[in-house]
Order: sequence, then structure tokens, then C-alpha cells
Amino acid sequence: MRHEPVRPVIRGVTFTAAALLGSAASAQDIRLSPLLDVRLRYGQVEQAGIADRAEAATARIRSGIRADAGHFQALVETEATLAIVERYDSNTNGLTRYPIVADPQNIELNRAQLRYRGGDYTATVGRQVIELADQRFVGSGAFRQNQRTFDAARAQWGDPKRLFTDVTYAWSDRTTNGIDGRGARPQAIGGDNLFALAGLQTPVGTLTGFGYLVDQDDPAVQGFRLSSQTYGVRLAGTRALGPNAAIAYAASWARQSDWHRNPLDFTADYWLVEATASLGIVSLTAGHEVLGADDGRALTSVQAPLSALFKFQGWADKFTTTPPDGVRDLYGTAGLAWKRLGPFSGAGLSATYHRFRSDRLDQRYGSEWDLLASVKRGRTTVQARYARYRAEQFATDTDKLWLEVNWAL
Repeated sequence: MRHEPVRPVIRGVTFTAAALLGSAASAQDIRLSPLLDVRLRYGQVEQAGIADRAEAATARIRSGIRADAGHFQALVETEATLAIVERYDSNTNGLTRYPIVADPQNIELNRAQLRYRGGDYTATVGRQVIELADQRFVGSGAFRQNQRTFDAARAQWGDPKRLFTDVTYAWSDRTTNGIDGRGARPQAIGGDNLFALAGLQTPVGTLTGFGYLVDQDDPAVQGFRLSSQTYGVRLAGTRALGPNAAIAYAASWARQSDWHRNPLDFTADYWLVEATASLGIVSLTAGHEVLGADDGRALTSVQAPLSALFKFQGWADKFTTTPPDGVRDLYGTAGLAWKRLGPFSGAGLSATYHRFRSDRLDQRYGSEWDLLASVKRGRTTVQARYARYRAEQFATDTDKLWLEVNWAL
């Protein structure tokens, strides 16, 4: 792995931040802001073919400090995850008699970054969260207790509501596997990753062109076969239909192929169409997402190893690695959302149904229901989630339940 050499870079960011903020302080005061985000979660997983039910009670704390002075901002944040009840396979603890709950114990430096913002220009260097577009190809995996971050340099220019560009070079992907990650599930994966977007506001929405060069440069991680180049375009917009009614829509297309040291030769297409209609507290969503396949060889379908995976293709996590024949996900969501409900400052209910098929050979993979209930009061959010996957020709029947409490400054 190539992530060890980045440690001097992070130390350099810290020293540089101190020097620049100290210089800025001669002209004005430094403003300090504490960072604190706490999450307590209990989860259960029952999976056909595994006799024992997984139970996971975990607590995650992110804490740090942000310093602002003029155009400069420095930020340092740690992340710690504790397994209070560890009757689950975390991917790193070796408890393979249980189903997987991918929230291993962990303590590490989550972010250490220096940012300059002036006019229409923003530059960020160091360990940072990067979430691009809808996070389908590059995201933070925020649902997991351990967040994905990147050791990277990022430059943004323009106004996202008019014309903008966003370019990132990342030399390390800090995975959700935590400090005990190793082998095929390492703590970090080095590589020369390049993410670039350019967008323009049009009368029908924001049109964005993107290119994601993903370099999973570690032979233990699928033998370099997750390295890819993806180029595409996305259109997203919203239209008001009345005082309390609106429709939001998105459409995206991309083509992915092998890149860098990937020994495979493949090309596959990605498609997404989605629309959400809302009227008062009610919303209805319909969508179709396709992760295409080439010729049925393993890892020659569209892959998204840096995606915020939990957001897509169902919460049961059956398609975190796209099957050789690809995935077609036809889905619909019905939701209710209240800005205020009794003593709560927010509340929501939603139900989503997925119908999964292959992209080639028309296999019926299975179906899934995802249910969510949440309430918020002040800084505290309480959520209950349930996922029920029923297999036909792919994977196995799985039921997952989560109960969690979040509190953040």
C-alpha cells in the first residue's frame, strides 16, 4: 500500500496552517469553533445461510476544532468508534460466523485540512471529506460509523448556481475499514486519483460534465481491477408547480472503462433517470438506475468503490460490488415530511421499493423494501430503519434493522 508516505504531508498541513493563521492573526482575531458529532446505533442482521443473527451496538464520536482567520480556515478532527456489543462481522474482526455489519472499532485522524476561500475561488489541501454531485462515484459513506476521507488537494472556482469547476487530486483513499483494516480491506488505498467537474446553470437545470479517474493502486484490492475512468454528464433541476408543489428531476449518463494498472479490458455504461413530485408534506419518487455490464466477466460491469454506497440500490447492501452482469434498479419512494410535528422540529416517514434485475441476460435478482422513520428535536435526531431483501437469482434473503440517536453541534 502507498498510504504511509502521506503522514509527513498531514504534518506539513498542520504546520502550514499554524503559520498562516498566525500571520493572519496579526491583522485580525482567530475565531475558534468546536466540532462534535455523536452517534449511538444498534443494529440487527438476519441472513439466510448464516445461522447466527448479528447484533451490533456501536458508539461513534467525531470531535475537533476549526479555526478561521480572514480568508484562511484550518480544521482538525478525530474519529473514534467503539463496539459496545460486538456480535457481528465487521470485515476486520474475524467474527465470520455472523452476518456483516461494516462498522469496525476505530480511532484515527479523520480530517486535517487547510482551506483558502477568496471571491469565487476555494482551495483545500489535506485530509478532507469529498462529496461530488449525488455521490454516486465519489462520496464520504456518511452512513457508516467510520467516514471515508481523502488525502487530497482540491480547487473550486465559480458559483454553483451559475458556472463552476471543481478539480481534485487525491493520493490516498482513507476507507471505512479503520485502523485494523488490512489485506483486501485496508485502512487506506494509495493511488493517483483525479476527479473533475464543470457545470453550467441552464433554463432546465444544472448541467454538469464529469470525469472520475479512480486509481485503486493496491494489489490486495481486487488485483488493481477496481481502477477505472468514468466520463459522463448529469442534468438536475427543480420546477415549482404551485405554492406548495414542485417537481425535482435528474438524469445522468456515463461510460466507464479500465484505467492505469487494471489488467481487464472493458467498457460499460451508467444511466440514471429520477423524478420526485412533492405536494405539501407528501412526496413521491420514481427512478431507474443502470450499472451496465460488458461481457459478463467479473468486475467488467460499472463499479463505484468510492461511492456513498448506502444511498444507492437498497440498504441491505447486496450490490456494493456490481455483479458481472450489471444491475438494473427500478425503484419508487413514498414519503411524508413535517417541518414541525408536536414537540419535534422535524419528522419524516418513507417507504422505498426496489426491483433488481441484471443488465445482461435478464436475470431477476430480487426485490427490497426500505422503511425509515425519524424525528428531530434541537440538535438530536432519532431514526429507525428497516431493510428487507428477498432473493430470486442473486444473493440471499436478508433483514436488517437499525435504531440510532444522533447529536451534533
